[in-house]
Amino acid sequence: MAQLRTLADRQSPERDMIPRALLRAMLALALSAVAIVAFSVLTDRPHVGVPVASEPVQVKEFILEGKSAQAVVVRDTEGNVLLDLPHGGFITVIQNAMARARLVARVEGNPPMRVVEYANGRFVAEDPITGWSVELYAFGGDNKAAFERLMAHE
Repeated sequence: MAQLRTLADRQSPERDMIPRALLRAMLALALSAVAIVAFSVLTDRPHVGVPVASEPVQVKEFILEGKSAQAVVVRDTEGNVLLDLPHGGFITVIQNAMARARLVARVEGNPPMRVVEYANGRFVAEDPITGWSVELYAFGGDNKAAFERLMAHE
């Protein structure tokens, strides 16, 4: 009977799930991130990676109507169908992201969104209702070209 261990003597399986060294490393990483941000704020370091301000060259409003996870209909502000894309590609991705932002903000209906081309080459999709925006040029030339074609569409 001496060989039988009591429940209190057994090592808990939960103890072995995450090693202590890993927990300490995760804590150190979190504290380091807080320290870096605090240093940046306290020393008034300039923001990096922020797009340079520029004048808008072209601004158009569109209504993106999602039909499924991959299909989208693009309408002008009067409701006329400009494009019906059964496989909308990147335009569908933007529509899904904007729809998610509107769902979180509890926006009713489907108001128009804006696509803005700036003089410095920036291309931005904006939702004036929620304040959501995305820099389209940051997703590569092919994805930016999808919205350039949309802007050229009359």
